[in-house]
Amino acid sequence: MGLVGTATVRDGGAAALPHGFWGAVRVWLEKPHVANRRLCGAAIEAEGTVPLGEGGEAFPPLVAGWGGGSGAGQQGRAAPGGPAELGRLWREVRGQLSAGHGQLPPPLTPWGGPGRRCELRAALRTLLPRGRPLGPPALPTKELAVQDVYNGTVTFLPLEENSEGKYQIKKCNIYQIQLTHIKDEEWSVSIVAAFPEDWFSDGIAYPKLAWLGNELLSKLAKWSVEQKPSEFKSTLSLISIAKYSKVYQNLKEKYKEMVKVWPEVTDPEKFVYEDVAIATYLLILWEEERNEKGLTKKQSFVDLGCGNGLLVHILNNEGHPGRGIDVRRRKIWDMYGPETHLEESTIIPGDSHLFPDTDWLIGNHSDELTPWIPVIAARSSYSCCYFVLPCCFFDFHGKYSRRQSKKTQYREYLDFVAQVGFVCGFHVEEDCLRIPSTKRVCLIGKNRTYSPTECALIDEQITQFIDNRQTCAVVTCDRRVGFNRKDCTDGVCKELSENATETAGTTWIPGFQPREKVEQIRNCASLPRDFVDDVVLNVANLLLNAAPQKSCSIMHGENTNTWNQGESLSLKEVAEHLNKETLKRLKSEYGGLQTLLKNSHQVFEVLNGRVHIRDWRKEKPSRKTKPEVKRCLSAEAFKTRLCWFFIHHPDGCSLPSQSCPYAHGTEELRQSQIIKKKKNL
Repeated sequence: MGLVGTATVRDGGAAALPHGFWGAVRVWLEKPHVANRRLCGAAIEAEGTVPLGEGGEAFPPLVAGWGGGSGAGQQGRAAPGGPAELGRLWREVRGQLSAGHGQLPPPLTPWGGPGRRCELRAALRTLLPRGRPLGPPALPTKELAVQDVYNGTVTFLPLEENSEGKYQIKKCNIYQIQLTHIKDEEWSVSIVAAFPEDWFSDGIAYPKLAWLGNELLSKLAKWSVEQKPSEFKSTLSLISIAKYSKVYQNLKEKYKEMVKVWPEVTDPEKFVYEDVAIATYLLILWEEERNEKGLTKKQSFVDLGCGNGLLVHILNNEGHPGRGIDVRRRKIWDMYGPETHLEESTIIPGDSHLFPDTDWLIGNHSDELTPWIPVIAARSSYSCCYFVLPCCFFDFHGKYSRRQSKKTQYREYLDFVAQVGFVCGFHVEEDCLRIPSTKRVCLIGKNRTYSPTECALIDEQITQFIDNRQTCAVVTCDRRVGFNRKDCTDGVCKELSENATETAGTTWIPGFQPREKVEQIRNCASLPRDFVDDVVLNVANLLLNAAPQKSCSIMHGENTNTWNQGESLSLKEVAEHLNKETLKRLKSEYGGLQTLLKNSHQVFEVLNGRVHIRDWRKEKPSRKTKPEVKRCLSAEAFKTRLCWFFIHHPDGCSLPSQSCPYAHGTEELRQSQIIKKKKNL
């Protein structure tokens, strides 16, 4: 029997099936990496309707056949192979099934049925494997997916190319996904293999059958009844996934050493691989632009708010002339060398910060500059394009204020930045990057909606739009020629910053606040020690004295004592017991009270908005897989700080001295090895 697995699903009265099943199949067809992490994606090379009878030609794609699904972004896209190529392939493949009769081997459900039209829908896809750190890269794999709506099946036919350039079916790995209506709202999703005893697993494109029957089947069943249309497009919808996979692996290998020498306090793996992924996307986007426009010279760029400068470094190394500008210099800048062009400067949106000779402006998490980048691009030159990856939510004049309660804040902000691009006269395109971040959607302005003769009209439209967004009570005036303080109602508008005042005649909006040159530490780490200790003691006493008290028995030798664990309280309840001066001081810090309590990791545990006294007996020991560097740091920090519970808790520490990572008294204190190393350096 070739049944790999079956799962029962219920429609729940939402009429999700069978439409939801085809949407789930579409996800697996276009985005197999969502389930199989050893793949980086799939490229749909040809798609269309094919005859079940003796005909040969494929017909143009019928988009509705596969259903909606979250893969709808690629439906109906012109396929490189085209109908003629798909028809030729279909004739080759059909003749290899069941002695040339074009029938599927049992136990697969045969194609066709009584009284139905004799045509199926087929898609040729290439499975793209992820790069491997060791060994040669795995080769792409081709499959022909054949959909039979009448019988509710999709059959996957693996293809191998022979020496003559013709495709042969790899029959041992044929499998079929089936949807069956049982009764009422009950359906079943099944996976069936044609020859399970001969199944060949390469561990990449074709995992073991157990994986198909467990992991893949559970995801297909879940996707089939999910009523959650995505707010965003499919990842990498504007570029070739095959190219992306190849270039990303090359750049990742080329710049992986940056992780080992990263001098910043930020997570090196996240930032290095994120910038490698963004650079990969831009390199392919720009290559395709050169091909479209017949250009040979590589595009120039300016990265506004470049931060650590790694993106600039990679793009410069890959042959694109450009520079990065940021208000604050980073330590890592000194490591790049003279070929990487980085500038420490404050950017105030105005006539003095235009880039007429630049092809592309980049805003990678550019914060307060994000909405201004389409404006700067539009006013720099008619040929200037832009790429923005919005993160923090800023309007032209400060923090962005929500206006649409029916959308998520992120979706609403993306729509606002896209609207800015439209007002500036750009065809704005949206795509989703493959980066380790929750803010992955980029907006691209590559082409204009107006002719060069209409630049003045668009410029006036931009000015009007910015004026309408401004919240200050300012008499209407031409922002392009500066700002008159007499036009501002007393006490309503903010004063111009020092930098803005210097260029007041050329700024486009009053009161623009650039990022501060010196980054303020506002995560409670710079608060006075006495203040922090006082808050910690007050909150701990509040939890310990709250009724009812929770006690837990402790064994010390042969004696059994009870240890007061205290009560858990919500952050709101804790805040209500603190005085106004303390709360006011905490409010000026990012995260406020919650951040301070989380920083006091030794004493508190904050889970789901509730504060608990930490019980160190319940702490899990360090995993063996913990990185060597972190294990060393943990060992070096052992007994270098006093135990808060030993000093302040009425029952003392819940752990005996030899088990507690903190010192039970000053006689146990050790000097921190980290401090010693810093002194030696």
